[in-house]
Amino acid sequence: MEKKIKTKKDEDLISWYNETVTAADLAEFSELKGFTIYKPYGYAIWEKIRDYLDDKFKNLGIKNAYFPLLIPESVLEKEKEHVEGFTPEVAWVTMGGKKKLDEKLAVRPTSETSVSYAYSKWVKSYRDLPLMMNQWNTVVRWETKETRLFLRGREVIWQEGHCVFENEEEARKNVMDLLMVYKEVLEELLATPVIIGRKSEEEKFAGAVETYTVEAPLPNNFMIQSATSHLLGQNFSKVFDIKFLNRENKWEYAHQTSWGISMRSIGAMILVHGDDNGLILPPLVAPIQVIIIPILNGTDDKKIIEYARDVEERLKKINIRAEIDDRTIYSPGWKFNEYELKGVPIRIDLGKKETEERLISYKIRVNGKKESMKFDELNKFTDLLENIQEEMFQRAYDRIKSQVKEETNKNEFIKDLKDGKAIVKAAWCGKEACEKKIKEQTGAVSRVIPLEKEELLDKKCIFCGKPAEFNAYFAQTY
Repeated sequence: MEKKIKTKKDEDLISWYNETVTAADLAEFSELKGFTIYKPYGYAIWEKIRDYLDDKFKNLGIKNAYFPLLIPESVLEKEKEHVEGFTPEVAWVTMGGKKKLDEKLAVRPTSETSVSYAYSKWVKSYRDLPLMMNQWNTVVRWETKETRLFLRGREVIWQEGHCVFENEEEARKNVMDLLMVYKEVLEELLATPVIIGRKSEEEKFAGAVETYTVEAPLPNNFMIQSATSHLLGQNFSKVFDIKFLNRENKWEYAHQTSWGISMRSIGAMILVHGDDNGLILPPLVAPIQVIIIPILNGTDDKKIIEYARDVEERLKKINIRAEIDDRTIYSPGWKFNEYELKGVPIRIDLGKKETEERLISYKIRVNGKKESMKFDELNKFTDLLENIQEEMFQRAYDRIKSQVKEETNKNEFIKDLKDGKAIVKAAWCGKEACEKKIKEQTGAVSRVIPLEKEELLDKKCIFCGKPAEFNAYFAQTY
């Protein structure tokens, strides 16, 4: 029986999303509430992101390491603001076998405290700096909100980087370097346009001096945080006594950063690109870039299969991820539906005519175009996949331009956000009290404050009327 997405994307985005993720065999919830099983097809997308980022990190001089899953309560609680931000979500281990532990152990919600504890022992001189490490791991946050596959779960697969520097200038450069790496992975690998900038005081990471964010606008005018980069300043180094003898032979507290991206970025990509028939995957992260479907007729099957293998071999030689689906238990129509649902960028159909004439008949997932070429022209598929990647990004980018509304009228600001009619950009004071009231009345918050200094849209804050400090983007989020 063919799988079909029953919900229309533009009618109920999140129901469409849930159906699509499960029907496409990306992931499903486990027997433990809020915990996810990532199936091979879904995990393969994460592997592409991981490999891409791992090279980027190493080119910046960042080395991989691994820190323990469990953190003693006394260590976690050292940084007051940090622990207050995470306490409601921390899972605790209190028993070892049948014996009660002398001290509760937190299941890692993030690793700033654990890493800082180690760095306090490793950093003694400016010669030990910079110290730049990353770890690929999982964290547990006991979410009380509704969990959603990829977007929000109690166990999160991600990477988290932790760096130590001599001064604030070097730390800020690291924060911006990683912010740009994350922008690149979203836009170039996942073909997902983003808006980058700073978080408000209310929305910043617990314990950070400043938080910078990569925000993906969604088709329903929500925005989703896809990656973050934090300037921690000396907040953790003073608590954990990470200090070093500087070049003047004086003791000084180090400057720290942390940064991370998770599988939520995959969720953002799905929400941005999919359609009523399922996934549409950018070629660079698609586990299968080209699926080959032999159209068998019972008399020429051997020749058709042999030709399909020739096509697969030629594509693999030019480093294209191609596969043949020659299963006879499913009809060609069933397979067409299956790979459209899974978002495979290109489908090749090979029957008697193609085999006899050495032709390639293919269909492009993103735009539905059907074309053909000669077998000897298969090298053109490299350019074709590049064009698909670019088209996907441009389509999403053009849509986003139409979603953002610059607003100076308070009533329209409230109405647009409350009804989800737009992502609203407006002049704002940036005060926490003002943001809390905006959230109470609209359900939205500031998602991102632009990096570059801009001309204010208005001299007064859109909501409270006090002097505006900067422009900001407002939207609801998942």
